Amino acid sequence: MRLSRFFLPILRDTPKDAEIVSHRLMLRAGMIRQEAAGIYAFLPLGMRVLQKVCKIVREEQDRSGAVEMLMPTIQSADLWRESGRYEDYGKEMLRIQDRHERDMLYGPTNEEMITEIFRASVKSYKQLPLNLYHIQWKFRDEVRPRFGVYRSREFLMKDAYSFDIDAAGAKHSYNKMFVAYLRTFARLGLRSIPMQADTGPIGGDLSHEFIILASTGESEVFCHKDYLEFPVPEADVNFDDVGGLEKLIEKWTSLYAATSEKHDAPAFDKIPEARRLSARGIEVGHIFYFGTKYSEPMKATVTGPDGTMKPVHMGSYGIGPTRLVAAIVEACHDDNGIVWPEAVAPFHVGLLNLKQGDSGTDAACEQLYRDFAAKGIDVLYDDTDDRAGAKFATVDLIGLPWQVLVGPKGLAEGKVEVKRRSTGEREMLTPADALKKIAG
Repeated sequence: MRLSRFFLPILRDTPKDAEIVSHRLMLRAGMIRQEAAGIYAFLPLGMRVLQKVCKIVREEQDRSGAVEMLMPTIQSADLWRESGRYEDYGKEMLRIQDRHERDMLYGPTNEEMITEIFRASVKSYKQLPLNLYHIQWKFRDEVRPRFGVYRSREFLMKDAYSFDIDAAGAKHSYNKMFVAYLRTFARLGLRSIPMQADTGPIGGDLSHEFIILASTGESEVFCHKDYLEFPVPEADVNFDDVGGLEKLIEKWTSLYAATSEKHDAPAFDKIPEARRLSARGIEVGHIFYFGTKYSEPMKATVTGPDGTMKPVHMGSYGIGPTRLVAAIVEACHDDNGIVWPEAVAPFHVGLLNLKQGDSGTDAACEQLYRDFAAKGIDVLYDDTDDRAGAKFATVDLIGLPWQVLVGPKGLAEGKVEVKRRSTGEREMLTPADALKKIAG
């Protein structure tokens, strides 16, 4: 993509109302724009990151055996009255009426709707287990939306819902999602730590939050340092191996890990002092097992092996891709801007023409641009007339993993400068070697 044809509204000054790093940098980098309180447009650069996050989330959900669908954002209030949550949910639910004065709502979550879909179609235990997921926009009318897309009113969520004939099956479904989440966050360039969590308004009696450590995190967390060294399950993990998954989960829950709400100081103090970790953390995923909380009142039953009708056991599993984008920025930045992990970077390379209009630099950039494209490498080619200093500031701010700087001085020696954003490492290479280094 040529920067002269791209939409990248960079802000040189830090917005006054942006309180945290991700909000400031996402606004300055032209990734988002606020349209109302807690409601943001994702601009082209931000959209590219969001799409890459969703792609990885989808791949790991599919790998675990979950099946994608899509539910509507507007829901009937009658479903929520069936479950008993319509009045209990509070003012965060945006309640509306259609032209026929029917009570509707903008869905904050989808337990009721997925239960209704399930009960209409699934009748026998032989159709189980089943895990359905979607990636869909949600709305929760937060009393004080803040921190940009980190805590917004409208947000994108991946929700998965599992259905099993009994608690044992539901626990295996829970374990599948547990492992899928570990893999998802690792692929996004993040080290996540599962911590026992409160179930909140969704309900249930088993829940884990997946936390990443960041100095700007919203809450204090406490854990054993060994979690930072645990190996993440490989891509070939067998999701059908009940015992194998159980052993993985036992390992990942064997040491102390708690958010401030669940913190047990005496238990934490039993950890050897050198292995205690107290830090700030960001929640990037949340999983729940809630048994028959929804299936019983909503009569979501199947015929069991003994011929009797049984309410299904359910679980709910959430990841917020829009929030994840902000969380990655919180964890991956420096004084000059964002430092994207390669898996989610909006472009892989920033190609900078340091003397636009010069026949030599123009020709070298055009050739590199074509060569990168031929290798399937996403390039943002800064072909504008901006001065070199402004180009350096922009490419550092938007955080592309690689920078290739093409100027007359280097070309006189047949070389271009290659910079790795994450380390600041620089070297002069021939264009062919630069291509080889970046293409791997």
